[in-house]
Amino acid sequence: MSIQLKDSSLLKTQAYINGAWVDGDEGTTFDVLNPANGERLASVASVGAAETRRAIEAAEAAMKSWRALPAKSRSDVLERWYDLMMANQEDLAVLMTAEQGKPLAESRGEVGYGASFLKWFAEEGKRVYGDVLPSTADRRSIVIKQPVGVVAAITPWNFPNAMITRKVGPALAVGCAIVLKPAAETPLSALAIAELGERAGLPAGLFSVLPSATASAVGGEMTSNPTVKKVTFTGSTGVGKLLMKQCADTVKRTSMELGGNAPVIVFDDADLDKAVAGALVSKYRNSGQTCICANRLLVQEGIYDAFVEKFTAAVNEFRIGNGLEEGTTHGPVITEKAAQDIHQKVESVVNAGATVVTGGKVSELGSHFYEPTVITNVTQDMSLFKEEIFGPVAPVFKFSTEEEAIAMANDTEFGLASYVYTNDLGRVW
Repeated sequence: MSIQLKDSSLLKTQAYINGAWVDGDEGTTFDVLNPANGERLASVASVGAAETRRAIEAAEAAMKSWRALPAKSRSDVLERWYDLMMANQEDLAVLMTAEQGKPLAESRGEVGYGASFLKWFAEEGKRVYGDVLPSTADRRSIVIKQPVGVVAAITPWNFPNAMITRKVGPALAVGCAIVLKPAAETPLSALAIAELGERAGLPAGLFSVLPSATASAVGGEMTSNPTVKKVTFTGSTGVGKLLMKQCADTVKRTSMELGGNAPVIVFDDADLDKAVAGALVSKYRNSGQTCICANRLLVQEGIYDAFVEKFTAAVNEFRIGNGLEEGTTHGPVITEKAAQDIHQKVESVVNAGATVVTGGKVSELGSHFYEPTVITNVTQDMSLFKEEIFGPVAPVFKFSTEEEAIAMANDTEFGLASYVYTNDLGRVW
């Protein structure tokens, strides 16, 4: 293991269940690899349905006293957790870059962003108000809000810190307990967060982390166990649909953030430099592995050529490499398969008549690196218009009128995010 931390105790390789660091019942492990060089970072305990069941039982028990605490007391624990995350920001960032690949500067930013959810919900948890509602009869209805119960969370590898605190923070703030299955590619960040939560004073059992190489075993128990009252998931649309089906038998509440196909609409009255800068950040952040990142750049015909020229020139300034190395602007994609999937998408549109302006292939740096790519001459009937790319590939589409742009933007089943550049305030609205 080559991860150099100031506090080596943050590198955990066991599951965290009911306040204890434990191996899986079967003693099996799985390797966590550095996507930049394929190096094995750690072998992590792999748990299954039985361990998940015990974690859920511990969560139910721990929640009884936790929900009875004053909101201020729960808030104090989350505030301490926030402070510990910020005090260990560099170590958490190094862990994230090592297992996920994003540049260290991006990882530092994500740790700060992730910690902010704990602080935000520490405050919001003190302000969970009810309602007094008028009724058709001569009476009023009083609505109070109470913890829904044990929450199960399944989080992705692209934001292995912030997507955890974004779910854990609100659950704990209002008195729920939560069990977490982190992505198999990035469990080290989750386990480090759990270690800091323990130091912050989280009671045993209130938060468990269940790393596993067999997602179906853990997920199946989470969705079928009647003690779990809510499932929250961020990931692919296909898995999200499956989880919703599995939750139906026990009528669980669900929260899902699934696939995206975000348009960036650039009108010809926009500030070109700002539009280029914004599109660059949106498209290539985390090497394009972001569900709300720019998936389709829709540029009005009057500035299309100028936009492509400036945008491509900026992309050519990127420096891809190991995220721990100085000067790296963009790291690898998460797996070799991911890089191959991206390349197949590019090849399919090139074969259909699109033009690669820059990039368009796996980098010479290695099988996990895909060159930042710009593609023009793409049309609505090509696959990249419909599919989520999840990689550093920017297809630039041309449109004529405002009505055409709106129709193109809405021509997708993934209504997750969108971005607009124009100086016309009326058009923005």
